[in-house]
Amino acid sequence: MEGWINRTTGTDFILLGLFHHIQAPKVLFTLIFLVFLAALVGNVMMMILIWFDSRLHTPMYFLLSQLSLMDLLYSSTFVPKIAIDFLSGRNSISYIGCGIQLFLFMTIVGAECLLLAVMAYDRYVAICRPLHYSVLMCPIVCAFMVTGTWLSALLNALIHVIYTLSLPYCASREIHHFFCEIPALLKLVCADTSLYENGLFVSGVLFLLLPISAIMASYGQIVSTVLGLRANLGTRKALATCSSHIIAVSLFYGTAIIKYFLPKAYHTAEQDKVVSVFYTILTPMLNPLIYSLRNKEVAGALRKVLGR
Repeated sequence: MEGWINRTTGTDFILLGLFHHIQAPKVLFTLIFLVFLAALVGNVMMMILIWFDSRLHTPMYFLLSQLSLMDLLYSSTFVPKIAIDFLSGRNSISYIGCGIQLFLFMTIVGAECLLLAVMAYDRYVAICRPLHYSVLMCPIVCAFMVTGTWLSALLNALIHVIYTLSLPYCASREIHHFFCEIPALLKLVCADTSLYENGLFVSGVLFLLLPISAIMASYGQIVSTVLGLRANLGTRKALATCSSHIIAVSLFYGTAIIKYFLPKAYHTAEQDKVVSVFYTILTPMLNPLIYSLRNKEVAGALRKVLGR
């Protein structure tokens, strides 16, 4: 493992990464890179289809294009760094680089948490209040909600990054992770972080539990409305429209809750890496597949483009 010799300065952090104790690191790296390429192609294709197909110029697909943008930025924040470290044999990241990576991660993950709640609200209005849809989800309202998700996540990320990087760090700079994340960084701090961890819990409630509650309330109303309808084409279309979003929500929030709300005694650093791989690398690849395969309009637009 000579390639993993640490070459850092006094202010650098050492990312132990995904391949620290892996017997076949080249195989795992190849799989991760292929998943990244699939996520890159899938999300770019989704955005192109939505932007250029006039039939997809609706609030639902505008929000979906934002989700694809977030997933694209999300995976691009980590995988290129993983590839550079693996190919060069360097596993260090500068203090400033760690702050930038942490800021991008928290901004994108926070924005996606809120955006998924907005997407659930969009489906609620479309199915439960269809006569008011053009007013409640007009372009100005959509732009306002999306801007709000980005600004709220950006402000939250800025506060946490500034505070986290101002903490006193011990002599050991080895981060048992493949990117800079607050729980991994707090393990290196030479001070009591219990008060700050309570603040992180409050932030988790605002960006995880509250959006989940809004999503559950929206889909509770949707189910109630759908059950009140007769089993006709409209009912089936309503359920098909929501099923893709439910799958995406389950994948994203499920792994995030496991990571941030389970007590520390129930998960190790290695288990945290596996969970992080799922919601930072796998989910951005799966979302375009989920929405394209289960959505006839997106699939039709894709067939139209491929046919040309």
